[in-house]
Amino acid sequence: MQSTAKARHIRITPRKVRLVSDLVRGKSINEALTILKFSSRKRTAKTISTLLESAVANAEQQGRIDVDNLFVKTLLVDQGPTLKRYASRAKGQGMRILKKTSHISVVLEER
Repeated sequence: MQSTAKARHIRITPRKVRLVSDLVRGKSINEALTILKFSSRKRTAKTISTLLESAVANAEQQGRIDVDNLFVKTLLVDQGPTLKRYASRAKGQGMRILKKTSHISVVLEER
């Protein structure tokens, strides 16, 4: 049985989110949450741990899943919409600033 959770429009670039998500993919849920707890230097770790806790809560709601046997089956990070902003530069020019967003989706499965 599977349990899923999604977080969309997270204001962190997908490249930075993937650095942390690669640490957790394939691990048991307890091990993954421990890794994220000690990866506190990365801003993404808190977002991913919240998402994993949400997926565990979804699994508990379904009722037929033993939460202790869950592991992270897939953890996908996709790019969301990009916010386009402009900053002034020399000689009256404007420089484009791209503020990227991420979509994160988690699938937990029972071992």
